Amino acid sequence: MTADMPARRHSRRGLFIPLIVVLALLVAWTGWWFVLTQRIEREVLARAETLREAGWEINHGKIEIDGWPFRARLALSAVEVVAPSGHGARAPELVAEANAYAPLHWVVIAPDGLTMLRADKGRVFVNAEAIRMSVRDVSEAWPQMALELIEPTFQAEPGAEAFPISAAERLTLEARPATARPRDAAAPAPAADDLDVLFQMVEGRGREAGPVDRLTGEGRLSVRTEVTLERAGALTGMDRAGVFDSWTQAGGRFANVRVELQSGDSRALLTGGPLVADEDGRLNGSLSVRAERAAPALAGLATTEDSVVNRAQATAAAGAAAVAERAPVSLTLEFRDGRTWLGPFTLAPAPRLF
Repeated sequence: MTADMPARRHSRRGLFIPLIVVLALLVAWTGWWFVLTQRIEREVLARAETLREAGWEINHGKIEIDGWPFRARLALSAVEVVAPSGHGARAPELVAEANAYAPLHWVVIAPDGLTMLRADKGRVFVNAEAIRMSVRDVSEAWPQMALELIEPTFQAEPGAEAFPISAAERLTLEARPATARPRDAAAPAPAADDLDVLFQMVEGRGREAGPVDRLTGEGRLSVRTEVTLERAGALTGMDRAGVFDSWTQAGGRFANVRVELQSGDSRALLTGGPLVADEDGRLNGSLSVRAERAAPALAGLATTEDSVVNRAQATAAAGAAAVAERAPVSLTLEFRDGRTWLGPFTLAPAPRLF
């Protein structure tokens, strides 16, 4: 009797359940991707309009969006961003990309280089193996940002003021809220609107007969600068006086300054602060300088053709450093009365912020 019973047929319903679940998730994810990319496009256009209302000049071509399913990728052509001060940038194309599951972290690249606009100083064309910027936590008041240029070259347009650097192996600029730095129990807690900034230039090459060539003896210069911008919340505008004008009036200053310079065997470490700007926009304050083999750099100051440099005192400074050429030299670099002083020697005008 058992042998005559028909075979039991198994339901295939269970085979379709995983497929249905996958399709449902795919449809839901696709819907999320379209909603996300449309929201991003609206946000970009809204921020551009806000800047225009504040006096900025913002121009770009059509925004193209792709990257489905796991990325949001925006491509903008003929991008131009110019502040009321006349400073800004122009790029044939900018491409911004983020993971669709992490839309607060963006990477922006300029695949065809860019042009720096320097108000009345003229334009500088920048080409590089790679130009990219990373922005984290874009919803925060101060997101973490990092700009990197690999093997950049700089060429001022005909008739423009020369740019001090002609090329470098690498340039980086990073900024993050000071509250994100590792806490030191012995140091006071940073203010909520303080900003830590790091700038690095590796193997920078100056233009012919320019200041870098004179300081390095036609060599290469590497720089690492760390500084805290106190009251960075006041860096809210870019008017015709520049971004640092209103910041200075609000009590902004440079603190925790640390600058490392190296060119061949010559090295220098500058530390100290705070540095502030006077009513004319020139720096005031002092830095401690510890230098090794500093005579070539000071001799470069002595031979400059710039008429505002006190060549007699620069020559004296070079001679003093040459006496201790094989031993480290400790001096004070001071900015006061609109001038730059190295120990007892006045060298040049103090750097001007605005």
